[in-house]
Amino acid sequence: MSLEKFADALPIPPVLKPKENDDIPYYEVTMKQVQQKLHRDLPPTTVWGYNGMFPGPTFEVQRNHPIRVKWKNKLPYEHLLPVDRTLHGAQPDQPSVRTVVHLHGGRVLPENDGYPEAWFTQNFENRGSKFASKVYYYPNRQRSATLWYHDHAIGITRLNVYAGLAGLYLIREEEEEKLNLPRGKFEIPLVIQDRSFYPNGKLFYPTQPGQEPPPAPQQPVNPTLPNPTVVPEFFGNMNLVNGKIWPYLDVEPRKYRFRLLNGSNARFYRIQLSSGQELVQIGTEGGLLEKPVTVSEITLAPAERADVIIDFSNYKGQRITLTNDAAAPFPDGDPPSSDLKQIMEFRVKQRLSRSDDSQIPSTLSSFGRLDPEAAEVVRKNLLIESADNFGRLKLLLNNMMWDDLPLTETPKNETTEIWEFFNRTPDTHPIHLHLVNFQILNRATFTGDPNGPDLLIGAPQPPDPSESGWKDTVRVNPGEVTRIIARFGPFTGIYPWHCHILEHEDHDMMRPFEVLPHQGVSQTQTSAEES
Repeated sequence: MSLEKFADALPIPPVLKPKENDDIPYYEVTMKQVQQKLHRDLPPTTVWGYNGMFPGPTFEVQRNHPIRVKWKNKLPYEHLLPVDRTLHGAQPDQPSVRTVVHLHGGRVLPENDGYPEAWFTQNFENRGSKFASKVYYYPNRQRSATLWYHDHAIGITRLNVYAGLAGLYLIREEEEEKLNLPRGKFEIPLVIQDRSFYPNGKLFYPTQPGQEPPPAPQQPVNPTLPNPTVVPEFFGNMNLVNGKIWPYLDVEPRKYRFRLLNGSNARFYRIQLSSGQELVQIGTEGGLLEKPVTVSEITLAPAERADVIIDFSNYKGQRITLTNDAAAPFPDGDPPSSDLKQIMEFRVKQRLSRSDDSQIPSTLSSFGRLDPEAAEVVRKNLLIESADNFGRLKLLLNNMMWDDLPLTETPKNETTEIWEFFNRTPDTHPIHLHLVNFQILNRATFTGDPNGPDLLIGAPQPPDPSESGWKDTVRVNPGEVTRIIARFGPFTGIYPWHCHILEHEDHDMMRPFEVLPHQGVSQTQTSAEES
């Protein structure tokens, strides 16, 4: 199926308004099944959306001003996409449709984090009580940053997010507003995702490995595998931005600020501009960098974000394509097709509506650097490939499944740890830790068994300048050990850490960690990350 590129204008998700705006603003968000037009020439597509929108509405909140959000499930009882009942958490005795919302990058108590097993449905008895909604409390006691919210239900996260359950959550603060960065209609979110479709507009998601959407010939069902079965990764054949396939955006010849999110299940993006111009990155997942970084390209793994300024001043009347050349799987898989090399188009007008007085300051922010010498623990973690009892590829952390005991990662509240990730698989994995932001220390090549006497580690290489800020997701490359440093807290309890390739996450590349109480430390103390 072929669709004309740049036929639809880029939609901008609306900013959500609270239902009550007292001392603690109160929001309500309802998950619904709706039909949404994703391309001019495609029939309406059935999707799941927060408040019936794909992607969901954008939260805009202020630092240190908490909010409450009631998340309501009004989705159908049967799933929109094929559910593999052999995966942990999705067994036949569990409801087909389950949801739980994770504020990705949020520093919240564990009961407000969106724990994968804390799901709820329209009306199903889970752990002794019936409910169709949950109210979460978000303290917003963290730096201004681009966060996002998405579904996290165990065993079906890949399906729920692919169906449309994702949206942006922006934290703002006064210091950032004083920088005079592009704002208002010149600050635009770009939620980049890939999808595939049937000719009638229906979302396509494979039931067997190697299956492609019609008119491609259908693969025979493998009798040794469940039907449907989880696939190793999913890569769509079309790019969407803010819920439109290959959209365009009219821009003025001036500076714009773009909040980029890779919201895909498994696809990486290595982003450039067809004009050859450079991009100025000002922020990562955890907020502003110390100084702007000028780059020719930006690599985004699933769940990674980048805060970027593009200056169109010298391109009046031109059309500029946002491009992608990342392989799938990344980094050594197939190169993108000519279609997938294109993401969206910027159409630069001839004139300004008003003068551009925005700036890119030489200094953006200041924050403390975590001291490796202060780390109380160095944890060695292994990323490995294995096979399940059906012979399917199964990626694991430390050769343990989600619910294997004992729980092995137990940092103490308000203590600093270094986590090492040794990747023994052929692909890059985006590793995400809930609760904390961290800093990347370095990467190094290695050979041999990470737990054996033949281990050899090369010279450490610093992170890219574009990764020099606070992060919550890190690219762990094959054949390398990636080291991060984090100060755990300010809350105690159990949280997940996992690969953010959603097919991997659903098939047990996810483990819980527990932040333990620390003598003399309360849950209200401010960590170094918040300063």
